[in-house]
Amino acid sequence: MAAQNKVKFNLKNVYYAMLQEDPSTGVVTYGAPKRFPGAVSLSLSAEGENEPFYADGVSYYVVSANNGYSGDFEMARIIDDFKKDVLGYELDENAVLVENIDSQVKPFALMFQFDGDQHDVRHVLYNCTCTRPDMESQTIEDKVEVKTDKVTLSANSVIADGKNIIKAETTADTNAAAYAAWFTQVYMPDWV
Repeated sequence: MAAQNKVKFNLKNVYYAMLQEDPSTGVVTYGAPKRFPGAVSLSLSAEGENEPFYADGVSYYVVSANNGYSGDFEMARIIDDFKKDVLGYELDENAVLVENIDSQVKPFALMFQFDGDQHDVRHVLYNCTCTRPDMESQTIEDKVEVKTDKVTLSANSVIADGKNIIKAETTADTNAAAYAAWFTQVYMPDWV
């Protein structure tokens, strides 16, 4: 067994892949991952609560709900491909991105990496949606202050081989081929 990380730091290698679900079978597939440069931070909180069940005058059993994750993904700027693929912007004949009020945000997988003191850990969130970003900037004064873009992200589950999965992450002992291919396609579990 390889050494485990003591700490994690540095978000990098962010990719997204469009999620497609066959309406007749419910089978989920993913498009080719696209690089999302300029990742600044990712902060997701676990969604769901523990609900105790009382019997015999004690907390007899605790039901723990796993409702995915939600939080913020901050980047230098939202890339044009993401605006088209996920946010539903359309490119007109003059290569101008146009936001249509009727556009719907499309689901996607988000892949990323955290550095560690022993090894880097790669992650995938299987079913993400996000909000449209706010618009913000300001005039230049005595110094230039860079403004970032931020979306609120929700990560939910998909059904894969009869199991309801939300995310996956590599470990110190992850197969080298699976680790190397992490950003070339969305990793799907290989159940024993």
